[in-house]
Amino acid sequence: MTMPPIAGEPATALGRPKDTSAKKIISWAMWDWGTQPFNTVIITFVFAVYLTSSSFGNTNQTSQALSVSTTIAGLVVALAAPVLGQTVDRSGRTVTVLRGLTWTLALISALLFFVRPDPSYLWLGLGLLGFGSIINEIAGVNYNSLLDDVAGEANVGRVSGFGWGMGYLGGIVVLLVIYFGFIQPDVGWFGVTGDDGMDIRVSMLVCAIWTLLFTIPTFVSLHDRPQAQRRPIPGIEVYRGKQPRWIWGWLAPVIASYAELAATIGRLWKLSRHTVYFLAASALFRDGLAGVFAFGAVIAAGTFGFSSGDVVVFGAAANIVAGLSTIAFGLLDDKIGPKKVIIMALVALILMGTVVFVLHDGGAIVFWVAGLIMCMFVGPAQSASRSFLARLIPEGKSGEVFGLYATTGRVVSFLSPALFGIAIAVGARVTGQENTQYWGILGIVVVLAIGLAVMIPVKEHTEHTRVL
Repeated sequence: MTMPPIAGEPATALGRPKDTSAKKIISWAMWDWGTQPFNTVIITFVFAVYLTSSSFGNTNQTSQALSVSTTIAGLVVALAAPVLGQTVDRSGRTVTVLRGLTWTLALISALLFFVRPDPSYLWLGLGLLGFGSIINEIAGVNYNSLLDDVAGEANVGRVSGFGWGMGYLGGIVVLLVIYFGFIQPDVGWFGVTGDDGMDIRVSMLVCAIWTLLFTIPTFVSLHDRPQAQRRPIPGIEVYRGKQPRWIWGWLAPVIASYAELAATIGRLWKLSRHTVYFLAASALFRDGLAGVFAFGAVIAAGTFGFSSGDVVVFGAAANIVAGLSTIAFGLLDDKIGPKKVIIMALVALILMGTVVFVLHDGGAIVFWVAGLIMCMFVGPAQSASRSFLARLIPEGKSGEVFGLYATTGRVVSFLSPALFGIAIAVGARVTGQENTQYWGILGIVVVLAIGLAVMIPVKEHTEHTRVL
């Protein structure tokens, strides 16, 4: 049953007339395809595994260092995302900003080439990885905010799922290119070998080129909003003529943006409390989902004995499964609603994460089976979460609300990395073993379980009041 609108309730951004042509949808989704190397190759299956290998130090130490850098990057995103999203909403320059962030992400990917397999390069690698994660997350806010430009009320689940699915399928292609071109052969393309980590380092250059090349359709087909839809940034005119003007010119919009963000949260709490509950629940379970990606391949290598090549092969299989399941669940999202998809996915993830912990001595087959099942449900949970929120956003508020979405996620983004590291330490204390990395999955399972518990009582999106 749909809740009747209250007086003054704005129309949702999804409901306004727009061009939802197949060309525009595909061009939008190509950004996910083009930037997927950072998520799939760099964060998950190749570079993070490279950084936590024995070349950089003890497995427990490098894994915990990775959790620290991930936590710091998450806190930066939490502070910056809503203000930057709000500013982009006012300027109407969403596509221009997204282009700049995308090119920066490509540059960071290329700079990873300089991280050599030596302990002295560990923090350089972690620093670049953390900075890239920040840029990637902020770019994602702008990309998500464009969903209301390419989708309507009736197909938002399918469009959101198609975007996620394109990302996963792009991930498999780039993984296969890297694996067969550089990692698997003794001597790869252009004479590249594994000496001095060159196979991994050259793969980072491939990621950079991939991002620049395949995001071209996005920036050719999508455009900034018309000038008439732009709003001035508050604070610019305040204290005009007073000194030091250049300081206030930078500081005033930031203060005003945080003030407006606080007012938005206050209105949400008074008028649509279940939307706040959803933001809290999604923050928790999305952090758990991020933990699955950030540490899954690390566990495959450190606990189940996967080689770098094995990890890439698993990553390719995982992306096929994730891409197809996310597209399929996108259709289900439009039929049964995003909440049911989210609940179903979280239950499956918790069960399979527990299986990985309990059967960690069962060999690689355990991770192949349980890991692929987990990959089948991570994408649908992410996509349904995005479509759930997109259905609630009033016109002109996409950047701010998706910025708030990113912030609420990042406010607790320390949980999965922190609990992953803490669980490893607890496991070492309890068992006395040198390598207790497999305990880290319990930390991620706990975060997913808490997110599920908070999500269950959240009302369906049709029962939320849309007032911002």
